[in-house]
Amino acid sequence: MNRFALRDRTDSLDAVTQYEDIVRILTTQEFPWDITQALSFALFRTYAVPSIGVLLHETREFNERTQKRYDDTVLVLDAILEHGIASPVGHSAFRRMNQMHGAYAISNDDMRYVLSTFAVCPIRWVGEFGWRPFTSNEVEAWTHYYREMGRHMGIQDIPKTHADFVAYLDGYEAKHFAFDARGQAVADSTLELLTTFPPSHLAPKKLVKLFARTLMEDALLDAFHYPRPSALTRKVFRSALQLRGKFVRYALPPREVPKFGRESVNLRTYPKGYVVEELGTFPKTCPVHHHRPAPAEEAAPASAQGAGGS
Repeated sequence: MNRFALRDRTDSLDAVTQYEDIVRILTTQEFPWDITQALSFALFRTYAVPSIGVLLHETREFNERTQKRYDDTVLVLDAILEHGIASPVGHSAFRRMNQMHGAYAISNDDMRYVLSTFAVCPIRWVGEFGWRPFTSNEVEAWTHYYREMGRHMGIQDIPKTHADFVAYLDGYEAKHFAFDARGQAVADSTLELLTTFPPSHLAPKKLVKLFARTLMEDALLDAFHYPRPSALTRKVFRSALQLRGKFVRYALPPREVPKFGRESVNLRTYPKGYVVEELGTFPKTCPVHHHRPAPAEEAAPASAQGAGGS
């Protein structure tokens, strides 16, 4: 295939009716590394909203079982992406995710914000560091995909367009980013996990964490009370990522075989496989949660083993 073959394929598909196919190609073939990094940072930035960061800290999952929580998040979302939103496995993944979210006090506004990070951050990352930006057709498909994800999660008043998602994300962060030591502790644990992923595990931890900080804007750094890197340091590390994008464009052929999240070497909790219905955890005592309407479609029971099952 020529370098732009996958782009030509996604642009030949209908963004309104074939958005799952487009998102699957973008995530598993066209930009697998970039989108993995972008989604990781999307989740990371939510810790800077105290209502989210504090809740995650209180569950202890992101502090004491950081690897497992990372793996569970990747695998639940991966099951939906690989098998389809309407598939039996996709239904099981949504049911599991909704059960876990429903056990905690999470407002609709916070849920909508987290959804917005997933809808916006990968497009921004690829635009800055990818070997090419998303096309307008891909942006529209990406937006439809996350609108449908939000609908199945029971989120209300979901932004309608990419511009709407951007406005909601930026406005929410401007209003809610603030320091809380508990949110900072969750961020610290996540950065510590990042230093163990190859090839980062070969570099000094301080250097890996500095690299991560160069990818954070000042408002996010300030919310965690992290020191701001110098302008030169930012330029060096960001330029390195942009050079990687150029290398991919001019030196690497398109990926012909999809790479799903379950195949990542970063996932280490389930070496013998997993069952989607058994991913994640529940609190020993469930706090009273904000009432959100039920998801748009009740998930059908599924007894089949998850994609990574043995």
